[in-house]
Amino acid sequence: MAATPARVPTDPSADAPELCRLGVGELTRRYADGSLSPVEVAEAALARAEAVQAAHNAFTVIDREGAIAAAEAAAARWRIRAPASPIDGVPTTIKDIVWVAGHTIRYGSNSPPVAPTHDAPAVARLRAAGAVFLGLTTTPEFGWKAVTDSPCSGVTTNPWNAALTPGGSSGGAAAAAAAGAGVLHLGTDGGGSIRIPASFTGVFGLKPSFGRVPAYPPSPFGTVAHLGPIARSVADAAAMLEVMAGRHPLDWTQPPGTMPSLAQVPWDFAGKRLGYWSDPPRGPIDREVQATVDEAVAAIQAAGAVIEPITLPDQEQLFDIFAGHWLVGAAARVAMLPPAAREGLDPGLAAAAASGAAMDLLEHVRATQARVAFGRAMDALLDTFDLVVSPSTAIAAFLAGREVPPGTELGRWTEWAGFSYPINLSQQPACSIPCGLTADGRPVGLQLVGPRGDDARVLAAAAAFAALG
Repeated sequence: MAATPARVPTDPSADAPELCRLGVGELTRRYADGSLSPVEVAEAALARAEAVQAAHNAFTVIDREGAIAAAEAAAARWRIRAPASPIDGVPTTIKDIVWVAGHTIRYGSNSPPVAPTHDAPAVARLRAAGAVFLGLTTTPEFGWKAVTDSPCSGVTTNPWNAALTPGGSSGGAAAAAAAGAGVLHLGTDGGGSIRIPASFTGVFGLKPSFGRVPAYPPSPFGTVAHLGPIARSVADAAAMLEVMAGRHPLDWTQPPGTMPSLAQVPWDFAGKRLGYWSDPPRGPIDREVQATVDEAVAAIQAAGAVIEPITLPDQEQLFDIFAGHWLVGAAARVAMLPPAAREGLDPGLAAAAASGAAMDLLEHVRATQARVAFGRAMDALLDTFDLVVSPSTAIAAFLAGREVPPGTELGRWTEWAGFSYPINLSQQPACSIPCGLTADGRPVGLQLVGPRGDDARVLAAAAAFAALG
């Protein structure tokens, strides 16, 4: 891989005020005993968001007025010991691709924006729970790629090193999380868009089981698209997920009935059987990333787990299966735009949409049938193994403003994101948790994948991994 800028090994939230480094549990404990007010925390978080915006361009909107009003309402509830939820008064951000009433949603695009009159279901639940919305975070145009730059908002950079990308497409959310600008961050993931930036910025990100968090309006990318949390800790992400989860009448794609509980049973790696997937379906894996993840897996093995090397079912077909869904989704999204708005699109998105538009119906049907077979095989695999573990990404963060690392033969983001998009096809819960740094200080993530519906297992295993030190 090409050389990267000099090492910056310090946690980028280290210079944030203490109030910006506290998690959900400590904040709400102190709200409850009266030693801290949500208004104090909101003021600190807003100041940090403004600093992070100046340094890294993580936000499209910082809503000081709305945040302070929400924090004052939360403070009033805590004073009478009647919090709306376990996250009442906690600073939160929303990706600028998810509907938030009262804000113009730009989708990272200069095409006509949307001014929703109501919240998306996940946002409505966060609002009802008392979350304090700091603002909207950056995304590439319509979330189409795994780095965060767009014709509308420009280039977002990584708090570990401002010369590097934070990944994407939830790159603004991950950059804000890493730097301490908010505690809870709502992202979306249609091919790795939560897990990739979590890996690149050294934070925790979870793509829940499909349907765990309601999605509305429906994504043009269909049932590969998920909503989920990004945070600095597993516990914070779990608290956010608990609030957002559950059926909603606007999301017809959710399964009927209820999903398995999110209540976590303490996880012990001893005696667990884990499949180690270390060979992506496309592109090379960086040797430093591989070595760092190998060390993490060795630590899990030392904790008593049985580790068995695996490849995924139908691995050689996975890129083509994903392309048969994702490229068609890109074409559908662009087709929704007025003709005049298509002229200023990100060239990569325009090319992807053109490729999708050129696919015939039979190609899409074949991709759908192949996806069904792959999903069935993945369910069977996770009946055999307690978890699948892998690198979150095949490479670490590279120069901002690029889709692929310069100086390589890679052409598109999908060639280095092969550990993420297959799990969108199969809809299992999957997280990225930090597992180390490269020699020049770039974070590396470990991916944990569990059975469909068993998000609690993934969260519990992630917490157990974090406790290994």
